[in-house]
Amino acid sequence: MIYPDTFEHKIGFATLREWVAERCISTLGQRHTQEMTFSSDFPTVLHWLSSTSEMLSILNSDEEFPLGSVRDVSEVLTHARVPGTFITAPELLDVRSSLAVMSDLAVFFNAHRHDNGHSDYPHLDETGIKIASFPLTVKSIDRIIDRFGNIRDNASPELREIRSQLSSTSGAIASMMRRVMSNAVEAGYIESDVTPSMRDGRLVIPVPPMYKRRISGIVHDESASGKTVYIEPAEIVEANNRVRELQMEERREITRILIVLTDELRPDIPQIIESLDIVGYLDFIQAKARLARDIDAHMPALTEKPEMEWYHATHPVLLMSLRRQSKEIVPLDITLTRDSRILIISGPNAGGKSVCLKTVGIVQYMLQCGLLPPVYENSHMGIFADIFIDIGDDQSIEDDLSTYSSHLRNMKYFLQRGDASTLVLIDEFGGGTEPQIGGAIAQAVLSQFNDRHMWGVITTHYQNLKHFAEDTDGLVNGSMLYDRHLMQPMFKLSIGNPGSSFAIEIARKIGLPEIIITDAEKIVGSDYINLDKYLLDIARDKRYWENKRMAIRQKEKKIESRLAQYEEDAEQLREKRREILAEAK
Repeated sequence: MIYPDTFEHKIGFATLREWVAERCISTLGQRHTQEMTFSSDFPTVLHWLSSTSEMLSILNSDEEFPLGSVRDVSEVLTHARVPGTFITAPELLDVRSSLAVMSDLAVFFNAHRHDNGHSDYPHLDETGIKIASFPLTVKSIDRIIDRFGNIRDNASPELREIRSQLSSTSGAIASMMRRVMSNAVEAGYIESDVTPSMRDGRLVIPVPPMYKRRISGIVHDESASGKTVYIEPAEIVEANNRVRELQMEERREITRILIVLTDELRPDIPQIIESLDIVGYLDFIQAKARLARDIDAHMPALTEKPEMEWYHATHPVLLMSLRRQSKEIVPLDITLTRDSRILIISGPNAGGKSVCLKTVGIVQYMLQCGLLPPVYENSHMGIFADIFIDIGDDQSIEDDLSTYSSHLRNMKYFLQRGDASTLVLIDEFGGGTEPQIGGAIAQAVLSQFNDRHMWGVITTHYQNLKHFAEDTDGLVNGSMLYDRHLMQPMFKLSIGNPGSSFAIEIARKIGLPEIIITDAEKIVGSDYINLDKYLLDIARDKRYWENKRMAIRQKEKKIESRLAQYEEDAEQLREKRREILAEAK
């Protein structure tokens, strides 16, 4: 269950849905994109993800997945189920194209299915094995229409005879027309470069109005300027009439042929439509795999219970946005356990707290909608029954709700329905009202979340929540790191210690008068200022020791590399010594 209804828009998933639709080859796949939904059923989610992962491996291989020319002909086929109706030649070309895709897919899955029944792509094969092939129908269509969608002359003996007569009659008309025009040119009625035209399907001669009575025939039309009239010579009127009759006979025969062919195809229509839907679902899966490739998503280790051990997690929409700007995204490593289920993130404004929160929301939601998440393969992810979110301002004029009232309404909903399989995502917890009581209520709510063993990621500036997280089992502090020297956010999450809001430092950087900053420090008191300084020092020291550890690791690697090289050199010297001694002996 997802709450609230605007969840997808708040975390950016609506954009991902559009991206999947754009990567579909056909509207068949796009239809499944709209049906993509959240699931908390472990076998279902595992099947979705495994199918997409298998498709990704196909896309990354040299093998082509045969989906190229599928068409959505389900509506055409549905109409053709009514007796007496028929499928037109262009529509039959699309049907034939889709049937060919079904056949190619059946061949593909058969080629990857072994004698023991196992498949190279077992989860995709569960879907692909349901696709039916219709070779006889394809052969019937090929007998009737060519690859351009035209009815073949030999589709029936009657059609061949009609077209033969059409050809000979048209040839006779052309011969008569040349003779009439040659005589008209000799008589000076028309210019030598005049060519015949068509009016209402009949062959006519363009003639100046002054000579229209000199040529025997029927006037069919005149030009807009009135300087040309179009005459059908009397010699070819009968022949033109015959052509019209033959054309009507041709249309009637084509209609008869198409009705017969549609009658042959009609019993298979339900199964064709069913297979078409399966092809559309495979198109949808390949679109998900193409998106996974674009956002560097992978198949994590999946468990049935809630679990969160993520490495190199990114928000896909932010990733693509920064990539277009030739910028790098800062990935998140985040681990929550049953002993530390709720992460309280603090740190400066514009430091990345909300982005971190939305990243957690969209990555988990992607997973449970069947999209491979943008995390490294060594990540471990679990299944949540519910995801509750409180991000942004939901105040409502119609419902007479203030910002804070809307937050409280959400908290009430979360507490009524939350349990050990619930993930809550709350931005600026306790904000929107007087800080002291807001912080107190937030702490009380947080305590209830913890008592219910709920999981969560919560951002805040409140000191009491940081202290509460430090002293309470089940909660853990985290901070968004800030470069104190450059006075700019690093957008990097650090779990284990609370973060400073850097309010005083940011005020100085902006250039706020020192007297205001001094007064502010006096107002909040030395304890608060000292606490903020301690947090800064802790963050600074942590970065210092992290850099130290990294430098030590690099030196250890260099020493190990040198040692390996020395051992190799020593072994070569020993071997050389043995060779020299052997030669000397």
